[in-house]
Amino acid sequence: MVTTPLGDKLKKQILRFQKNEITEHCIYHKLAQSVKDEQNKKVLLDISNEELRHYHVWKTYTNQDVKPSRVMLWKYYLIARILGITFGIKLMEKGEENAQVSYGATASLVPDARNIERDENEHENALIHMINEERLMYVGSIVLGLNDALVELTGALAGFTFAFQNTHLIALAGLITGIAASLSMGASEYLSTKSEAGEEGLKSPVKASVYTSLAYILTVLFLILPFFILPNVYLALGATLVNALIVILLFTFYISVAKDLPFRKRFLEMATISICVAALTFAIGFLIRLFLGIEI
Repeated sequence: MVTTPLGDKLKKQILRFQKNEITEHCIYHKLAQSVKDEQNKKVLLDISNEELRHYHVWKTYTNQDVKPSRVMLWKYYLIARILGITFGIKLMEKGEENAQVSYGATASLVPDARNIERDENEHENALIHMINEERLMYVGSIVLGLNDALVELTGALAGFTFAFQNTHLIALAGLITGIAASLSMGASEYLSTKSEAGEEGLKSPVKASVYTSLAYILTVLFLILPFFILPNVYLALGATLVNALIVILLFTFYISVAKDLPFRKRFLEMATISICVAALTFAIGFLIRLFLGIEI
């Protein structure tokens, strides 16, 4: 037990560390109880025990017990259950980066801070990467469905907008195109996954196909929605482009957190491609309508 008296400011800081550690201990423990995979359960329990050990180290300085934050506990538990364990805990660990900076600042006064910081950076991160989660295994299939839907449907809707000049007609054409394309993409992904010898035994062609088709059709429905709601074709197209950017933003953020990838570069790349294709097909629709003289 540490008997050296702490200043008020330092003690408050360490109490915050304690609260953070006991909260994360409870989150990991609760997640471990909710998963069926034995490997994932073991990894989560190992991290939970690590957080509890850190809590007791900080307690030797404060000689106080601290209760976990119920708000943070339920927040990250629900995020992990809905959006995936890997995403939930990596999002939580990213939020902990400020605490790790504080560990470094505290190290000159509290020697154990450096060891805890090292554990957070090395041991726990290594354990997190051991988690085996199905949705991340098929993330390539999801990306394929999303990317194709964003590029193809955004472009198609832009072309239909100038060619048809009718929101309901545009929505109908987009929906038919989207459903047909989603089935085609699903079939292609099935054949592609089945033929990849390196993935044999790891990925199911049927599941890969379902993930691709589902990602495609859900994106299609979100992109087409403005044409069912808004009466003005150009306003609806503008809303569709905003929806496309929202999908790109949310999914890029998810992937950047879950897979430790750079956010800004991937977002700008996907957004630029989608907008450029939409602009190009809008121009093609204009030219076709102009030269063929077809009025609908």
